[in-house]
Amino acid sequence: MDRKQCCVKLSVQPSRGLVDEKFSVLVHNAPPGSQLTVHAVYQCEDGHTWEAFAHYIANATGTVNVSEDPSLGGTYSGVEPMGLLWSFRPAPGSKPGLRMRKVNVQTPMEVTLSVYQGHQTEGFITQAPQAAVLVERWYVAPGVRRVPITEDGLTATLFLPSGPGPFPGLLDLWGGGGQLVEYRAALLASHGFAALTLDYLTPKITLETGKMVDNQYFETAFRVLQQHPQVLDCRIGMLGLSFGASVTLKMAAYSEVVKLRCVACVSGSHVQPVDGSVEEMLQFFNRNVEKTRFNEENQVIWRDLLLPVPTDPALKVDVGRLQCPVMLVVGEDDQNWPAYESAQDMKEMMEKAGNSHLLTILSYPNAGHLIEPPYTPHARASSFTTVQKPQTVMALWGGDTLPHSRAQEDAWRKMLAFLRENLYGSTKPAAASFSHLQQGDD
Repeated sequence: MDRKQCCVKLSVQPSRGLVDEKFSVLVHNAPPGSQLTVHAVYQCEDGHTWEAFAHYIANATGTVNVSEDPSLGGTYSGVEPMGLLWSFRPAPGSKPGLRMRKVNVQTPMEVTLSVYQGHQTEGFITQAPQAAVLVERWYVAPGVRRVPITEDGLTATLFLPSGPGPFPGLLDLWGGGGQLVEYRAALLASHGFAALTLDYLTPKITLETGKMVDNQYFETAFRVLQQHPQVLDCRIGMLGLSFGASVTLKMAAYSEVVKLRCVACVSGSHVQPVDGSVEEMLQFFNRNVEKTRFNEENQVIWRDLLLPVPTDPALKVDVGRLQCPVMLVVGEDDQNWPAYESAQDMKEMMEKAGNSHLLTILSYPNAGHLIEPPYTPHARASSFTTVQKPQTVMALWGGDTLPHSRAQEDAWRKMLAFLRENLYGSTKPAAASFSHLQQGDD
C-alpha cells in the first residue's frame, strides 16, 4: 500500500444512534478522481452475514459524501444517504429466505463500514480496506427500560421511555408468525411511548395448555398497561401488523374494556368472523386455502384467501363503530394480505357511517407487506413457519426494494406524528438521542 492509500480516512456521524436515525458517511484524503467502493457488513445474531456496497468517484478534493454524491453502482445507485443500510442483502452463498430481525434489543446492531480502492463487487472479506469504522445502531435509546411481563398469564415485554413519566401507552401486536418480537416496541419507547409487545399466538400459556388465547387475553394486556404507574391510563393506542391488525380492529370496534385514543394498522384487513376467537379467525382464513397461489419460484401468495372482500357484515369488522382516529398503512404490492382492497372497503364503510373523518390511509405503490421501521432491509420473500400445524414455506411478501424502502421511511415518520398527536396532544415527548454519548466518540 502506498502512502496516499494509508491516508484515506472514513468518518460516520453519528457513529452511535437509533436505527431510524440518519447518519452521514464521509471519505477524505482519497486521490482526486479515484474509484472507491464503500462497503457495509453486519453479522446477525443467527450468524448470517449481510452486506451492501456502492461505487463512488472521489471529487477534486479527494472526498466522497454519501449523503450528496451519487452511487454509480453496487447494491443501490444514485444519491441515497442511507442506502448502505436499506440495501443490505445476504452475503453470497447464504441460504435463501433470510430476513433481518434483531432479537436482543439490549445490544446494538454493529455495522462495519469500510472503504476499498477501485469499484469492487465481491471478495471484500479477502481484501484489506483503506479505512474502516464500526457503527452502532440501537433500538433502545439511553434510559429506556425493558420490563418482562408474565403476570395474569401474559407473555409480553413492556418498554418504558427514559424519565419519570407518566407516558402514553401503546399495545404492539405482530402478525401470524407468533413469538415475542421486541424491536418495534423498543424503538417506540425510544420515541416516548410506553410500548407493550404481546405474544398472543405462541405464548407460554398456549404452549403449556395447547389452547389458543381468547379475546380476554388482549383485554388483560390492555389492563396491565393501563394500570402501570408510569402509564397515562386514558392515553393508550394500539398498533397491529398483518394478523395483529385484525385483532387490533376487532378490539377497537367491539371491546368494552379496550378504550383507545388511536389505532394504527400496518398491512392489515378487517375481514374476519366478527364474533370469532383467534383460533376461529385462523380457521376462517384457512378455509379458503384452495385460493393459495405460487409464483414461478414456488413462493406462497396468500393475499387471495380473504378476497373478494365479503359483503356479509358478520365477516368483517364494522369499522363504522370506531370512535378514535385510525391510520392504515398499505403496501399496494402486498402479496400476503389484501391490505389495499381492505383499506378501500373500510373507507367506504366509514364514509357511509359518517366517521371517515377519523381515517387516514397511507398507500404506497410497489411496497410490500413487511413495512418495518426505516432502513430495515427489504425482504421480498422469506422463510415463514405457520403457527397452526407448523410448516415452513417461502412466503412472498411483495414490494420492490427502492419504493418499499421509501415507504418504510415515510410511513414511520407519519405514524410517529399520528401517535404523538393523538396520544400526547399538546404535550410533546422529549426527543430521544444518543448525542450526549458522542463526545470523544470518533
